[in-house]
Amino acid sequence: MTGDMATQVPQRGRPPNGNGSAEAPPRRGEATAEAAPRGRPRSEKAHKAVLDAAAELLLARGLSAVSMDAVAERAGVSKATIYRWWPTKETLALDALFTEWAAASPYPRDTGTLRGDLLALLRPWARLAASRPYGRVIAALITEAQTDPVFAAEYLHRVVEPRRDQARAIFRRAIERGEIPADTKIEVALDLLYGPLYHRLLHGHAPLNDRFTQDVIAMALSGIQPAPGHAATSAGQPGRRAARSR
Repeated sequence: MTGDMATQVPQRGRPPNGNGSAEAPPRRGEATAEAAPRGRPRSEKAHKAVLDAAAELLLARGLSAVSMDAVAERAGVSKATIYRWWPTKETLALDALFTEWAAASPYPRDTGTLRGDLLALLRPWARLAASRPYGRVIAALITEAQTDPVFAAEYLHRVVEPRRDQARAIFRRAIERGEIPADTKIEVALDLLYGPLYHRLLHGHAPLNDRFTQDVIAMALSGIQPAPGHAATSAGQPGRRAARSR
């Protein structure tokens, strides 16, 4: 304790504390330790209410038919509260979609095989995407991303890249296990897997179901994994040398 702090004079009318020093009153606008957390749960509750309301309206009506007024009314908050967190209904829709998908898509487990890992990753996502009319929400967000570069970057960061990051980790594990060649083009492999799933989600020409997801994984792996007898770690080179030696 410094000398200045040790020699503080108690304020008139305020008794000193047990240590003999005065307790300074809280400044105007400064919350006490007991009062500080009081507003926080209410704010988090309002935030969740807005996201829930936005998700329900988006899935029921589509992005074009949803307004901030409708979200505010359904969530029981003011429109000013919504604009404090989300400047446009597109950014709100993006956050609502991200929140719903993140809550329903736990990180996939390591099954020990590339096929098992991909099934653990893609099958729950396909089931979730097909369970409600997410296709038109995604379509509207993609349309907005085509005309707004800032929103496009946020869309990639919140919706696209998290799923691709999970799949990248799966392919790296497969390379470490020797299941696929070390020079496998992982980004191309991801497009081979996600492309057909998004195609059905957006066009709706055929069901996005477990059978289709399994078929996509099987066909993609047939072009990624080496043929039997070829060593994956060296992209098949030992197999070719063995064939020439016979």
